[in-house]
Amino acid sequence: MSQAISSPFLVAGISVRTSNEAGRAGTDIPNLWNTFINQGIVTQLSNRIADTIYCVYTNYESDYTQPYTALIGCRVSTVEGLPEGFTSVEIPAGTYEEIVVKGNLLEGIVFDAWTKIWNRPLARTYQADFEVYDEKSADSSNAEIKIYIGVQN
Repeated sequence: MSQAISSPFLVAGISVRTSNEAGRAGTDIPNLWNTFINQGIVTQLSNRIADTIYCVYTNYESDYTQPYTALIGCRVSTVEGLPEGFTSVEIPAGTYEEIVVKGNLLEGIVFDAWTKIWNRPLARTYQADFEVYDEKSADSSNAEIKIYIGVQN
């Protein structure tokens, strides 16, 4: 189901440059999540609007087969005063395909969803795609997350 996002918004947190080649993202992104959780990154974002966590994929060199940046963080009101080593991205206004994923996060449901996305004929923008982890994802064994894929109008 497509959903319009009428206003851009900011997400700040920690990031890694990765790619899907040779399973690199399968190591880099879980490591980024571990750092995010173990270092309490949410609490270090003093300008955060809420505790909802975003995992953003952006700065694609071309498409999902080429290097891109993964950023895990929260929506913020401003990027001023971010701690050293933190990065930010503006999620552009536009049309996004919304995909709801339900199940046990530890069983790879998010990766499985991305595998299906890569095999769908979507007219993607490759500006920013993101996952949303809110109160519905608090129970990792019975989580619900939403994935938003930027698509052309």
